[in-house]
Amino acid sequence: MTTYDNIKRFAKSKGISLQELAEKVGLSRNMIYQYKNVNPKLETLKKIAAVLGVDTSELVDDDQTNTAYYELNKKEKADIAVQAEKLIEGLESGAEVNFYGEPATDEQKNRLLIAIQTAMEMNKQEAKKKFTPKKYRD
Repeated sequence: MTTYDNIKRFAKSKGISLQELAEKVGLSRNMIYQYKNVNPKLETLKKIAAVLGVDTSELVDDDQTNTAYYELNKKEKADIAVQAEKLIEGLESGAEVNFYGEPATDEQKNRLLIAIQTAMEMNKQEAKKKFTPKKYRD
């Protein structure tokens, strides 16, 4: 979601029109509509957040919106990437990785890394679906 979409969503949840919000912040009545294409200045964003009673990060951070509870965040994906790297390092330091009797090329190892990382992400999502308490789900 864009900053405009987040502002619109929070304003709607508070029962405030975008024109009313703009006036409360000290903007022209239609200024907020311009945020469809241009991001507001930080000072303006702070004023909008104050009127809406939200943190500025909630207006700009699309990672928190429109995602299911079980979808992986950036940190979880990064952790999985590190684990996948360790897996490959373990394979490299141990027995040689072979494909049809030939040592694996760097490209083949990279594809294996991507496949392992993807599988680990899928497994993590399944675990989150299974073990997240119902009160924290959508």
